[in-house]
Amino acid sequence: MSETPRRLRIAIVDDEELARSVVREYLSAQAGVEVVAECANGFEAVKAVAELRPDVLFLDVQMPKLDGFEVLELVSHDVAVVFTTAYDEYALRAFEVHAIDYLLKPFGPERLAAALARVRERLDRAEPQAAVSDLAAAARVRQGHAARVLVRDGPRVHVIPVDRIDYVQAQDDYICFRSHGKDYLKEQTLAEAEASLDPARFVRVHRSYVLNVDRLVRVDLDERENRVAVLIDGKTLPVSRSGYERLSRVLKER
Repeated sequence: MSETPRRLRIAIVDDEELARSVVREYLSAQAGVEVVAECANGFEAVKAVAELRPDVLFLDVQMPKLDGFEVLELVSHDVAVVFTTAYDEYALRAFEVHAIDYLLKPFGPERLAAALARVRERLDRAEPQAAVSDLAAAARVRQGHAARVLVRDGPRVHVIPVDRIDYVQAQDDYICFRSHGKDYLKEQTLAEAEASLDPARFVRVHRSYVLNVDRLVRVDLDERENRVAVLIDGKTLPVSRSGYERLSRVLKER
């Protein structure tokens, strides 16, 4: 007598209604499956994962507003990922960085069933998943430097254009993006943030600060003869010796 398969709670994420309905139809033929959310965009997906904590994401790669990799960048819950995509280059890249599986559109019910079986097998073995943030970082196709920063605040997502960032500050296990008088905390390292930003505009001026040089008014000495960067809004940031050298090089090239 066959064992009853473990019940899987699934979220389907795709901006095309027809694509979602196809996945839903194929899943309806599978035992032990519950579709807990259908999301038409990445913002809905981030909210659904935070609130419903599904076991599995069937996640489209190419979506407007937030694509599939940006969704993973914002998801903190440990969730198995099956990418769905019409673009083989994305599918292969995702597969290489340990996504559970990928479905290349158009796919049939047998292919989805095989992907679901692989999910179950991996979960039953309690095989460790690649952290979704690591998966997102490894899989994302970078087109030059970041044009925006995504920060999750509970179920909400803040989208910050990089030209609105004043500076980035390391704060324990988080970094803080300062933009238009507001602080946005993200669980990331300062080195990771620095690597994603244009070095012609953002300079590590101190071990704890990356400065948008467009916000710089001047560099002063404080009462202890330490250099400080004075920003347009009057805020001051410490500048280390090596940071001053980096800043000077960038300013000469502008």
